[in-house]
Amino acid sequence: MNWVGGEWTSGSGTFHDVRSPYTGQSLGRVYQSDAGDVDRAVQAATKAAREWALIPIKERSQVMYQFRNILLRDIETIAKCISLESGKRVAEGKAGMMKGIEVLEFALSLQNLQEGGRMEVSRGVNCEYRREPLGVVAAITPFNFPAMVPMWMLPIAIVLGNAFVWKPSDKTPFTSLAIATAAEEAGIPKGILTIVQGGQATVESILDHPGVASVGFVGSSAVARSVYRRAALAGKKVLALGGAKNPIILMPDADLEMASRGIVDSFTGCAGQRCMAASLLILVEDEAKRGEKILEEVVRKASQIRLGQDMGAIISEQSVARLNAAIERASQVGAKILLDGRNTQAPTGFEAGYWLGPTVIDHVKPGSEAACDELFGPVMSVVRVKTLSEALEIERASPYGNAASVFTSSGAVAQRVAESAMAGMVGVNIGVPVPREPFSFGGTKDSKFGSGDITGMGSLNLWSQMKKITTKWSVSSDQNWMS
Repeated sequence: MNWVGGEWTSGSGTFHDVRSPYTGQSLGRVYQSDAGDVDRAVQAATKAAREWALIPIKERSQVMYQFRNILLRDIETIAKCISLESGKRVAEGKAGMMKGIEVLEFALSLQNLQEGGRMEVSRGVNCEYRREPLGVVAAITPFNFPAMVPMWMLPIAIVLGNAFVWKPSDKTPFTSLAIATAAEEAGIPKGILTIVQGGQATVESILDHPGVASVGFVGSSAVARSVYRRAALAGKKVLALGGAKNPIILMPDADLEMASRGIVDSFTGCAGQRCMAASLLILVEDEAKRGEKILEEVVRKASQIRLGQDMGAIISEQSVARLNAAIERASQVGAKILLDGRNTQAPTGFEAGYWLGPTVIDHVKPGSEAACDELFGPVMSVVRVKTLSEALEIERASPYGNAASVFTSSGAVAQRVAESAMAGMVGVNIGVPVPREPFSFGGTKDSKFGSGDITGMGSLNLWSQMKKITTKWSVSSDQNWMS
C-alpha cells in the first residue's frame, strides 16, 4: 500500500511478490507504483508542504519528538519486521533503528541552531540570510537497512520544513508501513510523510517529476551514478551514495583479540550486506608471522558463527547464487579458501531460506574480482603485502571511497593511514568506522555522487536553501558606491 495524504491507497501498477530471506516464503505483495501514482503523491505532498513550512521549527520539532518516542516504544515490533523481510537478526534491526533515532535526535537539535545572520554591510544597507525548506523532497532507500537509511534523511528533511516522499526497496516494503503508522500517531500532518512503493519505473517517475526539488539515494554505485545523472539533469539537488570495497589494513603489531573480533564483526555483520562492510583484508606480513596468527584467529572466530543466531540470511536466492559463483571464480584463479561458507548448514527448519556462511579467501591477487568488486555478502578477501606503503597503494587505487580502517598499536601508523587514505571515513582499530552524530556520514570517489553528506551538518544543504535578503530604508548623507 502507498501512504498518500494521510491515507492508505492502492497503486495502479502491477504487483511484486515479497519473500522472506529466512524461509523463502511469500510475505505478501506490493504495488509497483506508476507515474500517475507518483504524481498524485507529489501533489498531495506539495499541498501539505506549504502549510508545514509556515510552522516555526520549534513546533515542527515537538511533533518529531513525539515521533521519536513512539519509535522507541515500538522498536521491538519494528525490529522484528525488519528481520523478517530483510534477513537481518532482530538485534541488528534494533541497532539500525537506534542509529536512525540518533539522527532524529540530531534533527531535533536544529531548532537551537542559529544559522541566520544579519549585519550592516554598508551605510544604511543590511544583509541577512535564513535557511528555508525546498518544498517536496524525496528519498530512495535500499533493502539492507529498511529503517535506518530512511531515518538518516526523513527527520532532518521534515524538521527543516519539507514534505518527504519515500520510495522504499521493493524487497523490504513492510517496515515503511510501520514507520508511517508511527508518524500518523505522532501527529505528523497528512501529506508531510508520503510513501510510494515500487521498483525502477517508480524511481524514474520520482526523478523526473518537476515537483520534487531534492533527492537522496542509497544503493549500488552503478545505480547511484544513474540516479545522480538523471536527477541532476532534471534540475534537482541530489546526493546518491553507492557501494564500496572497504579495506582493513592489518599491521603485525595489532592486538590479536581486538583485531580479530573487529575484522569478523565487520565482514559478517548484516551478513556482509552493507556498504560499510570491510570485505578486503590487506595483511602486512612480517618475519614473525604475527599477522598470520591474527588471520588464523579471524578464521576460528568466523567458523563459530551460527546462521540464524549470530548472522542473518542473504536477501535473495539470486544473491546467494551470485556469491557462490564469485567464490568459485576466486578459487579457480589461484586463491585459497580458508573458510568456505557454502558448506555451512542452514538453521533447522529454515532450510528453504537464503544462506551463506562466513567465507575467508586468502592469497587473493590485487586487481582480481575478489579484491576489487563489491560482492555484498559475508566474504572476506585477503591480499598480502610486505609494507604499509603497498597497502596504502591498494587502498588509494580503489575506485571506491567509503571507508578504510587500520588495526595497529602504533600511533604513527594510525596517523599515516588517516592522512593518506582516500576514503571518506577512516577507522583506527575499528572495523566499521560509521561516524556518530553530529559527525556526518559520506564517502568519496565512486561511493558518492553529489556534494555534502547524508547525515549531520553536511546534510542541511541537501534539504534546504539559503535565502539572502538585502534591505535599505533610508538614504545616507554619506553614502558611497556600496550603498
